[in-house]
Order: sequence, then C-alpha cells, then structure tokens
Amino acid sequence: MAANLAAAGHELTVWNRTASTAERFAAEHGATAMPTPAQAADGCELVFTMVVDGDQVRSVLLSDDGAAAGAQSGAIVVDCSTIGPAATLQIAAELSDRGLSMVDAPVTGSSPKAQDGTLTFMVGASDEQFAAIEPALSAMGELIVHAGPLGQGQMVKLINNATAAVNAATLAQALIVGKRAGVDLDALVEVMAAGAGGSTMLDLKAGPMRAHDYSTLFKLEHMLKDVRLCLEEGQRLGVGFPSAAFARELLNAGMGMGHADDDFSAIVEPLEGAAGIRL
Repeated sequence: MAANLAAAGHELTVWNRTASTAERFAAEHGATAMPTPAQAADGCELVFTMVVDGDQVRSVLLSDDGAAAGAQSGAIVVDCSTIGPAATLQIAAELSDRGLSMVDAPVTGSSPKAQDGTLTFMVGASDEQFAAIEPALSAMGELIVHAGPLGQGQMVKLINNATAAVNAATLAQALIVGKRAGVDLDALVEVMAAGAGGSTMLDLKAGPMRAHDYSTLFKLEHMLKDVRLCLEEGQRLGVGFPSAAFARELLNAGMGMGHADDDFSAIVEPLEGAAGIRL
C-alpha cells in the first residue's frame, strides 16, 4: 500500500515496529524512515495506520511516542486496520482532544490486491474528510466506497469478512460431502463455478483446501478476530448471525489445531477431522 502511494508521487515518512523493514522500504521507494510513530507523523497531512487490532492502533497513535504526539493539528488519521466501530469511535474521541480527526478505511483484497493497487476501501468519514483522503486511497485501491460516518467502514468490513468466513466454511463442507460421495471434485468445482454455487471463496479457496496448501493470504487468526468482532456488534444490536457463529467455532478449532498463522482456508481442517475425511 505504501509502495503504491510512493509510486503515485506522495512524499512518505514511514515507521514499522521492525526498524529494518521501514529502512529497507525507504531505501527502495524514496521514503524517509523514522524511529518512532511521532517522528513519522511530524508535518504530515495524512497519517495512515495498518496494524492488527484496536490495542495496536491505540499504541501506534496514542502512546507517549505515538503518531498523535507528532502530528500537526488538523491532520487526518486514516486507520486501515480492522478493529470494529466501538474501538474506532473511542480512539477518535481521544484524537479529537488532541486536535486530530480520524477516518476508518479498512480494506478487503488481501496481499495480491494490496500489491497491485486494486484494494477495496470502505470508508467511514464525513463528506469533507472523504474528499480530502480519496486521492490517496485511489492510489492504493480500485473501489473506494463511502460507507457513511465514522465507524461505518468498520461495520461494513466486519459483515463482509464474516460472510466470507461463512462462505469458506460452506465450501469446505460441500467438498467434504462430495469426497464422501465419491464425486469427481474437479467436476464438482467446475459445475459450482458455472452456476449459483459459484463464489469468490470457491475461486480462491477450493484449490488450497483440496491441496492442504495454506500459504497465507489472510491469516486464520485475523479472520477469527474479525468474525468475533462482528458477532459482538450483532449481540450489542440484538441481532443474531448464527452462520457466522458456526464459522467462528470452526476458526477457533483451527487455531487449536495450530493453524493460527496459516491462511483461513485451513477452516477445512476441523471439518475434515469431524468427518474422518481428507480431501
């Protein structure tokens, strides 16, 4: 994402908790690496964060040497992490006390789309904020969706990821039923892809599930975090998402089987174990 910003002509200062990563990136892309988030944010109009969870966003932005300590008044913080609306609103309130505004702009598309600049952004922002950040987002993404006010980008992302997890779980079950029935799985996948059973998960995950190749595009533990956050928001709102709850249990079982750092296509593993079948 940062490489695409640099390629579009934006002047970057960067920080990473592994200093050598930031220094290597800076050397390759004409950026300036800084030793702290505060120094990286100094003088910047936009401050982008992309980390794992709310605690990490809080640390990068609000710790003693966090970005808020160095950012100029009026700067816009654009958080591309997936942390849920509750954490986003709380962090935004603390940033506002320091003269900074916040936008939530989580992404979907995983590593390949990050590399080629075709991510989808779902943005929670005012109209004025959205207009200010859209050119930078367009350097990193192909589809930029203004989802509503602050926090709504997060909610859209959680629902999207929970749905993806449900679809992956359904695909895994379909493959296992087909295997037990002695169906030619190549034929099954071909027919599903051509009909109403087709999906992005079928296109992306059927092959890795069948090959048990869990090379990571999106970590299983990160998908579990997102599904859990979605269910928590549903509970707060008084609405159920039972299929997502089932996917959460499968992902949790996958964690217990040692697949935390693997791609979430490893959701097939606990289902295979329950059926006594290997694809």
